Amino acid sequence: MDLLIKIAAPAIAIVMGFFIGFFYRKYIIDSKLSSAEQKANLLLSNAKKEAQTIKKEAQTIKKEALLEGKEEIQDLKTRVEEEAKKQRFELKRMEDRLLSREDSIEKKNRYLEKEEQTANQKKEELASKNKKLDEMLNKEILRLEAIAELTKEEAKAILIKRIEEEARYESAKEIRNIEAKLKEDADAMAKKIISQAIQRCALDHVSETTVSVVNLPNDEMKGRIIGREGRNIRVFENLTGINIIVDDTPEAVILSSFDPVRREIARVTLENLIMDGRIHPARIEEMYEKASKIVNSEIKLEGEQAVFDIGMSEINPGIVKVLGRLKYRTSYGQNVLLHSKEVAYIAGVIASELGMNVKKAKRAGLLHDIGKALTHDIEGSHAIIGAALVKRLNEDEEIYHAIESHHNEVEAKSALDVIIQAADQISGGRPGARREPLESYVKRLESLEKIATKFEGIEKAYAIQAGKEIRVMVKPEEVDEDMSLVLAKEIAREIEKEMEYPGQIRVTVIRESRAVEYAK
Repeated sequence: MDLLIKIAAPAIAIVMGFFIGFFYRKYIIDSKLSSAEQKANLLLSNAKKEAQTIKKEAQTIKKEALLEGKEEIQDLKTRVEEEAKKQRFELKRMEDRLLSREDSIEKKNRYLEKEEQTANQKKEELASKNKKLDEMLNKEILRLEAIAELTKEEAKAILIKRIEEEARYESAKEIRNIEAKLKEDADAMAKKIISQAIQRCALDHVSETTVSVVNLPNDEMKGRIIGREGRNIRVFENLTGINIIVDDTPEAVILSSFDPVRREIARVTLENLIMDGRIHPARIEEMYEKASKIVNSEIKLEGEQAVFDIGMSEINPGIVKVLGRLKYRTSYGQNVLLHSKEVAYIAGVIASELGMNVKKAKRAGLLHDIGKALTHDIEGSHAIIGAALVKRLNEDEEIYHAIESHHNEVEAKSALDVIIQAADQISGGRPGARREPLESYVKRLESLEKIATKFEGIEKAYAIQAGKEIRVMVKPEEVDEDMSLVLAKEIAREIEKEMEYPGQIRVTVIRESRAVEYAK
């Protein structure tokens, strides 16, 4: 019994627990289902309310959009109407302008028609006048033929024959000039000398002079220089070979001599005597010896410096000494030593452009005027004297031939001869290189103007460019264009015949026609 109770009690407990659990779960599930259904119904109700709200808002937005669209359409319509009005206004204005232009064109056409009629009338009148003039001209030609006893064709033939003769003369002369130039510059022209290779070197130069002025501390020194009964001045002049001019010039005496080296030695001697203060014959001889040494030393230094500047080597010392003497020699205001260095530079440039020996060209250029240092002691042309000197001192044959031919005293044979001639002309002809005495300069200008004005039809003539050009003003009513050319040639031939001048002279004939009227 007890065992049965022990067994039944758990079984009953299990069954009761099952039923209790079953009912409890059913209650919980039913309550949860009821709650979920309520929530679902609530959500559905809320969703319907929101849908209605959204529908109302959509309808409101649609209405607002429609209203805005209508307003934009109205604005667009207004703008389109305004643009259309503007375009209609512009079209109207353009139409008015076109109409105005059309009226203007019609007026111009009527004016042009009138002008054309007037022009046709004038043309007919001119044709009639030309016909009358031709008749008059034919009558005049017949009258002139009767007077000259020549027909028009005969006169024309004579004129053509004269023109042909003149043209043949001019062509023959030009051919001779060209042949002479070709002969002179044969080698150089074969190598096509480039004119731009000829460069100018502007070096300083001193004025040409035959006197030197020595300043004195006071006028009492003049008496001391003269000495008792002229003893000092006589010794000084006999020793130096120059003349002392003692005049009224305050505190100065003048040394005069054509030999520049002697004049320089005398100047140094006198200045040293003045500084020393002891002036008597023995002291003069002593100072003269000292001055000679000083000047000879300077001459040697100048010669060596010139040789160094040009870049020469292996040159005879005798040539160096003679070359240095050119420092005291001038020609037309141009220092001969500086001129020689300049010629050497230019000759070197030309030789370089021609592919020739530059050192030889520079050497010949530097020595081309060396004979001028000896012209006070030796009679003759400086070119011949210089060539003889360098030949005696064992210079190359091409060098001494270039020296003796640079003034055409000997015919040029080689390209080096022509180069030295050209370089010498360039150095002497550059602006500021040389000066001409005023009297001869004025005389040359007057001669040019005189030659030009002696021809008929000349109104005025002006020599310009330092006599390198003459401009001739002709009377336009007497000299026509063709005669201007003939007149220029005739003046040029007359200048060649009557004058001597370096280089060439340009003749310019100017013919000017002027129409002058006064408004009253």
